[in-house]
Amino acid sequence: MSSIAPLVDLIVQNARALEDACAASGAKLPDLDAHFDPASEAFRKDPVAAEAANVIAAAALQLVATVLSPPLTLLTAATGYVKSAALRVALEAGVTEILREAGPQGLHVDDMAKINGLDPQKLSRFLRFLATNHIFREVAPDVFANNRISTLLDTMKPSKEIIADPEHKYDGTKGIAAACATIMDEQYKAGGYAWETLSDPVDGASGEPDGTAMGRAFGLRQSTWDIFARPENSFRSRRFNIGMSAAASLQPADVIMTAFDWKSLPAGSLVVDVGGGIGAATRSLAKNCPDLKVVLQDLPGVIEDAKKWWDENAQDAVRTGQVTLEAHSFFDPQPSRNVGVFLLKQVLHDWSNLYSARILRHLRTAASETTKLVIMDDLLSFACREPSDESLSAIPGAVPSEAPEPLLANYGAAHEFGYTTDLMMYFGFNAQERNVRQFQNLLRSTGWKLTTVRRPSHGIMTNAIEAVPL
Repeated sequence: MSSIAPLVDLIVQNARALEDACAASGAKLPDLDAHFDPASEAFRKDPVAAEAANVIAAAALQLVATVLSPPLTLLTAATGYVKSAALRVALEAGVTEILREAGPQGLHVDDMAKINGLDPQKLSRFLRFLATNHIFREVAPDVFANNRISTLLDTMKPSKEIIADPEHKYDGTKGIAAACATIMDEQYKAGGYAWETLSDPVDGASGEPDGTAMGRAFGLRQSTWDIFARPENSFRSRRFNIGMSAAASLQPADVIMTAFDWKSLPAGSLVVDVGGGIGAATRSLAKNCPDLKVVLQDLPGVIEDAKKWWDENAQDAVRTGQVTLEAHSFFDPQPSRNVGVFLLKQVLHDWSNLYSARILRHLRTAASETTKLVIMDDLLSFACREPSDESLSAIPGAVPSEAPEPLLANYGAAHEFGYTTDLMMYFGFNAQERNVRQFQNLLRSTGWKLTTVRRPSHGIMTNAIEAVPL
């Protein structure tokens, strides 16, 4: 039997299911030619619609891989850097902002060049390549306009301002453009040294944060954190920090509330947000669970920034003692106190197993018999079907839901970004995203027992695992 027909059937069946779900909820289907509007993503809140969209995307991408010439598929993958390079040109040149100002009719590259100073013939080649990949639209010969995807790069600032002052282009923005810029600059450069790093006799087997492809790209034997801290990289550091806020914007509001049954904790219980940054998760907990006490921990410089942020956004929580801001390195022993929950949100994926184990051992030493550990990170799945494993099936949520046949079990390229992030963590930090088995082994080796896995249906890095002391 042809492997094409089942894929086409899946697309048709799920397209109808998506349309029916949107009709029932009143949600609108996305329009690729329209500007991006957060409301256009409302349909994903319906689990039926979200699953239908996942299956459609997975089947369509698998269908392309099936029918496209294999040499062409391979060459397209090998030249993936061209897409990143083209997108960076558009981003740095302020194309999205220029086209926003031009209006829906678009703008000729000759007129764009008068604003950003680039060669119009060369600029048109980059934009046509992107339009061919559904980023921007070519509405007439050499006339381009924004679409649903390209508008996400918009800083919402005047084009003349960002072209005149690129150092502050991303200040005050929502972070998507800054995240893309970081990926297409530092990470792009680091990716070019992945093989040299992996094949190095020392760095290839190392878990050290200074043995990275990023370090090789910059010619430095330092961790990425130290590279960003160098005076000459102050712009890159600021841009990276702004870009990290994009992850929060791609997650549901108060996502931390889905990670654990916080209401089950007795009044007055202490939650320690370990490496919690300035405290977005802490603020959600404080707002939704006023009976809990929360300690926000991070390095001294981060806590100084957090003091300003809390003073501007939620000073009462700190003033009343509900929230405590505490300078602390998670590589040092924890203070002795009765902790109800240790929270690690998007922390461990920054560190290799060697360093993640050090963090977890300190938490285990400080834990009581009733302390819970909650880890929020991405959870990867195999591309093949999950093998039968009684030790996993006994843990609620541990076994991932799988895509229907004949799709890859992990939804293939439709869920590629998690695996992309995994390799970016390797390039930049000699770290990784993990699957459930890897978390289970890491936890067991540090005195913790995995008890529950939670997998919300939408948003990135929203998975959570719960553990208790062994």
